[in-house]
Amino acid sequence: MPTAVYDQFTRRTADVTAQLTTLGIPLTAPVPPPADTDPTDPWASSHTAPVDRSTLAWCTAVTMLATHHDTSIDRQVDAADALLRELGVRGLAQLHSDLHAGAPIDYRFTLCPYCSGIGEDPTLPDCQDVGCPPEYEFAGHDHLCPVCPDTYEPQWFAEEQMTAVEALLADAIEEREERASLRYRIRTRLRRRTIDW
Repeated sequence: MPTAVYDQFTRRTADVTAQLTTLGIPLTAPVPPPADTDPTDPWASSHTAPVDRSTLAWCTAVTMLATHHDTSIDRQVDAADALLRELGVRGLAQLHSDLHAGAPIDYRFTLCPYCSGIGEDPTLPDCQDVGCPPEYEFAGHDHLCPVCPDTYEPQWFAEEQMTAVEALLADAIEEREERASLRYRIRTRLRRRTIDW
């Protein structure tokens, strides 16, 4: 990918961290107090993951929340912390869906808020960071975006969908004509029977 595409991610992170610094908000989220563990619950845990507020995922989450709620970034800091602490980067897809009233998001037609539609992980991780099998560790191996499964290509997918819709419409018209001729034959036979009586 051209470096200009990746520059937007650095700018997004720089803008948000500059605003946080100006407001006096620390770039590392404070660890919440440990929850009371239930001794009867074997799956209970008091582990809390640290949240780095200078990552692209956090900056994307806080920007999405601030834009949706039409507030400043400082009012959405705790919500972004909670989202990334609970769900991680993949939580951005859930947040995007929740902000659209729970509707599923088709990333072929909607820009991914994290990768901006390029379909690759914008942080450019190494295969070792992602945990790719050794046979995939070669030059040019792409790491897909953890938020969106598809690339943003509305022109191509729209043409593909229009072709599919046209085929469905042609099938429906053909089926309607077949049903109409069958109805005509049934009607004429029933008329003959009533006339013969």
